Amino acid sequence: MHWIILPVVLPALLAPLIGFVMRWDITLARAASVAGTALLLATALGLTFLAADGATHVYRLGDWPAPFGIVLVLDRLSALMVLLTSSLALIVLVHAITTGWDARGRHFHALFQFQLMGICGAFLTGDIFNLFVFFEVLLIASYGLMIHAGGKARMRAGLQYVVMNLAGSTLFLFALGTLYASTGTLNIADLAVRIPEIPVEEAALVRVAVILLLIVFAVKAALFPVQFWLPATYANAPAPVAALFAIMTKVGAYAILRIHTTAFGPGSSGTEDIAATWLFPGAIVTIALGAFGVLGARRLMPLIAFSVVGSMGTLLVAVAAFSPTATTAALYYMVHSTFAAACLFLVADLIVTRRAADTLRPELPTLQNGLFAALFFAAAIAMAGMPPLSGFLGKLLVLDALREPGLIGWAWAAILLGSLLTIVGFARAGSNLFWKSTAMTAPPTEEDADADAVLALPPPATAGQIAPVMIALASLAGLAIFAGPVTNYLGDTSTQLFDRQGYVDAVLGSVEER
Repeated sequence: MHWIILPVVLPALLAPLIGFVMRWDITLARAASVAGTALLLATALGLTFLAADGATHVYRLGDWPAPFGIVLVLDRLSALMVLLTSSLALIVLVHAITTGWDARGRHFHALFQFQLMGICGAFLTGDIFNLFVFFEVLLIASYGLMIHAGGKARMRAGLQYVVMNLAGSTLFLFALGTLYASTGTLNIADLAVRIPEIPVEEAALVRVAVILLLIVFAVKAALFPVQFWLPATYANAPAPVAALFAIMTKVGAYAILRIHTTAFGPGSSGTEDIAATWLFPGAIVTIALGAFGVLGARRLMPLIAFSVVGSMGTLLVAVAAFSPTATTAALYYMVHSTFAAACLFLVADLIVTRRAADTLRPELPTLQNGLFAALFFAAAIAMAGMPPLSGFLGKLLVLDALREPGLIGWAWAAILLGSLLTIVGFARAGSNLFWKSTAMTAPPTEEDADADAVLALPPPATAGQIAPVMIALASLAGLAIFAGPVTNYLGDTSTQLFDRQGYVDAVLGSVEER
């Protein structure tokens, strides 16, 4: 059964085909990219139904048994993340095509497919070394997407992004070398077997590797104190790219969940408490930095970027508890925050392209001012965590999961105060963008402005440009309406994630078979 490898192989084959054969024909490249992404979404839906039976499905490349061969592992969590990636990718791709962003460079669609290959591979791999390989694939593609369409500010932010992630990749290699020298394996299931067999007094190198890996994943997840790359990167990236990057930070959160619950879980030579000890305070500070960044932002794109930082803090606060209940809340919030961040970036693109700049100062009202105001406030309500959309339920689930005496004070205060500051920041931004502008004089007409100025006004947004935003908002509404079935599924996902022995038996075989 080869369906499990299709989310990796499909974009891997499509990307060079688009890059070498279709690079001069934007229409053909668009058609191939949309068809490939739609097929990826269909495959992800099929894999989600396959994983819904609760079994852990393993694909052994070359039919080599683990841990000697490369394996891909499909369970509820990996299927969920692939489905989330493909759904977001199709929404973003339609926006990029309808707004013309993809035509501002020749390699957008090829890089886009390589990016999907790396993200899907990272979610499906059962080996930490191959996680590093897929990290590098998605990062190389993201470098190109980050500087798509050029510009001095974009190149400067792209350089910072490259340097930070190259440093993270170097630490990743150090961690892999240290871990392999200590255990003789990098297969996640095999690590879950071998690490508990190492005496605690002899596991110092293993603990060093765990800390290095945590730093690497913290970089990917934009966790304090290595979060500073995200605001400039997301604020200066092309809007569709920033929307796709909403899933990039989730790769780091996924890696923390997967590896620290399976390979470094309870009984693993003193490694089980390392992640929780450092994650929780880092996540609290990340929430604060995101909230104050939203409150102090003077431009729209950085404001949204800082809201992403704050949302990652909220997500990682729940992850840091490492319990099935908190993980269920974290997964629900992960899905919500991905669509909410993407929706905000897409709305911001429609707004900014019809203004002189993305500064949060009153200007003349744009065409469709009321429509853009409604879309912006709906997306802002979702990101800030206000009812009736899924952000409110997501934060409520996180708060409910963090009621232990050592967690409740810091977690509740950070999330509630962070939400308040985020609400104030978005309300101020929306007032300056839409309400104050409508109190000014009407836009120039042919009678009171020269013809060139009238012709320079951007056209109204088309139905095709607005549709991706509406689909993202509908996804957030659907998460709220069907919160019961969704949380039930995510609860089963968390239970399966914490079933270490079930994962090990599926990948390596039972004890008798080994």
